[in-house]
Amino acid sequence: MLRRVAGVSKRIADSAAAFRSVFANANLRRLELAWAASILGNWAYLVAVSVYAYGVGGDTAVGLILMLRLVPAGLIAPFAGVLADRYPRERVLVVTNLLRIVLVAAAAACVFLDAPAWVVYALAVGAAIANTPVRSAQAALTPSLARSPSELTAANAVASTFESIAAFAGPALAGVLLVTIDIGTVFAVTAGLVVISTLFVLRIRIEAPAARRGLEASTIASEAVAGFRTIARNSSLRVLVGLFTAQTFVAGAVQVFLVVTALELLDLGDAGVGYLNSAMGAGALVGGVLALSLAGARRLSPAFMLGVVLWGAPLVVLGLTQSTPLALVLFALLGVGNSLVDVAAFTLVQRAVPDEVLARVFGVIQMLWLTSIGIGAIAAPALIGAVGLTTALVATGLALPILVVVSSPRVVRIDAIAEAPDEATLRLLGSTPIFAPLPGASLEHLAARLVPLRLEPGSVIVREGDPGDRFYIVAEGRLEVSQGGVALTDLHEGEYFGEIALLRDVARTATVTARTDVVLYALDRDDFLAAVTGHPQSAEAAETVMSARLAGPAATGYRATVVGS
Repeated sequence: MLRRVAGVSKRIADSAAAFRSVFANANLRRLELAWAASILGNWAYLVAVSVYAYGVGGDTAVGLILMLRLVPAGLIAPFAGVLADRYPRERVLVVTNLLRIVLVAAAAACVFLDAPAWVVYALAVGAAIANTPVRSAQAALTPSLARSPSELTAANAVASTFESIAAFAGPALAGVLLVTIDIGTVFAVTAGLVVISTLFVLRIRIEAPAARRGLEASTIASEAVAGFRTIARNSSLRVLVGLFTAQTFVAGAVQVFLVVTALELLDLGDAGVGYLNSAMGAGALVGGVLALSLAGARRLSPAFMLGVVLWGAPLVVLGLTQSTPLALVLFALLGVGNSLVDVAAFTLVQRAVPDEVLARVFGVIQMLWLTSIGIGAIAAPALIGAVGLTTALVATGLALPILVVVSSPRVVRIDAIAEAPDEATLRLLGSTPIFAPLPGASLEHLAARLVPLRLEPGSVIVREGDPGDRFYIVAEGRLEVSQGGVALTDLHEGEYFGEIALLRDVARTATVTARTDVVLYALDRDDFLAAVTGHPQSAEAAETVMSARLAGPAATGYRATVVGS
């Protein structure tokens, strides 16, 4: 019992430390605040546009404008992800925000000037389309700014929490302004929030990345398909995305179920819709806090599957037992599940997918997300009409737990390919001067490619004159370096060898033999070269190390010359 309490206390302490680390990391803090301002503006703008459309054309106009904002954004999401994979992601966020500012400010001006409604509608749809790259660019940029696996998970939890708060605060802000002032002012305030978001993004300081291949018009389609290919090739990732899509389908249906439950099943009136929505929002906030406990977790698939189940099981209970207090609790559980799904799924994808296609994968997920929400919202009324509300709730709710049970073996496997490396390995890798300049996400991907080797005394690791195929870091034990049969020096924990043969494409200049039992981490030639040459600061550090070693005794001694064999 005491051990369990101690474990929980440690997890809480680790979660708090991870949360603090997000805001101690200046770049992550700016990205999170930029996201908060952006999503707050989105919610306020959505309410204002809906109210404007209703005033002009009634509920039909509201449905039309929502569809026109949703469908095009979903269709172009994979293509928008290409931009964030081909150009600096912070620059994509800035350009996108500037375009949104222009379009929303223009809509505000049109409202103030009583311009035709179709102009305001066109600007609203344009702003929604312009906003499409934001989520994929933000999600793909986060791993580059996080310095550790726990910090990455915590950053996703903070982003999810901000999103939950914005779902409350954005409509509330719009409501206050609509009551006290007018719609045009809400549009103008939204533009101001996007300006604030842009200012935070502009303050993000990232070391210049390696130049990425420019985007040509003829390659846009093939580039966009890379996200689909990445998901299709990995069965565990494919199942994860499938479950995520099923959950968002249910989320779309819940938007309809919630209204009908409040008005017909529980007879709460219009205010009941607000109560149940508030319960979901409160649950999402609680879920965001709980998700912080995942910051120190090495396996995230259980949390993801629990979140998916929490999107289904409460609907089953609601269909079987109708009670207002119980309904509030059940909708709050849906909110908890939403936060767990978002944080776990995003972190698993960020860990498992190579950085060069990460934004495109998120673009595909965004497309599936928007599409499935729309389909769910359309399917729910048809299902209610066919079998009644309570049966529809039970049937929809049962689908997700069943899918989790069926697909859980494959989902669990994603922890193996997306498992965060242990902190000791990351520290060892980060203490190597060549890799020290790499961002946290790059170190994680590199650490996942390390091959551990345990060798007995007398084992020859590299032989003078052989071609170079691997880079080595010493984790434990002692090794002897010799040249021409003459012992020169020893290597100990934390030291490394093998980079010169790889970077200069020459034969090994020395023989390295284990003197004791040793533990090494080996990195294959292609992975080593991709990491070093793909990051200017790492390439510069490697050149500095090689120059010092090749300078011989005058610089660092003969030992340094052969260590880089």
